[in-house]
Amino acid sequence: MDKLKRIVSLVIFVPLGIVLIVLAVANRQTVTLALNPFRPEDGVLAVSGPFFLFLFLAVLLGMLVGAAATWLSQGKYRKQARVEAKEAVRWQSEHKAALAGRAAPSQLPAK
Repeated sequence: MDKLKRIVSLVIFVPLGIVLIVLAVANRQTVTLALNPFRPEDGVLAVSGPFFLFLFLAVLLGMLVGAAATWLSQGKYRKQARVEAKEAVRWQSEHKAALAGRAAPSQLPAK
């Protein structure tokens, strides 16, 4: 199973890495990202850099937003798992106590 995960990772991540490297090499030109929609020529709210940097940052931001949305949407399931884990521990301790209580009377001397 571990080898299968490794093979799948290689099949997915190696081509993805190659595509990202090709994308970075093809988009090296410097562009300006204007953050002021009303005066795009305003240099105060503008950032210049290679185009691939903006592409990578956009992908990274999208991944972070998606991860946060997934984590927040699964909160009720994590809470349910915590509650059920506490119940399981309580039941296990009750079961051990019941077994210990059952074993104690058998140690009494026979009449």
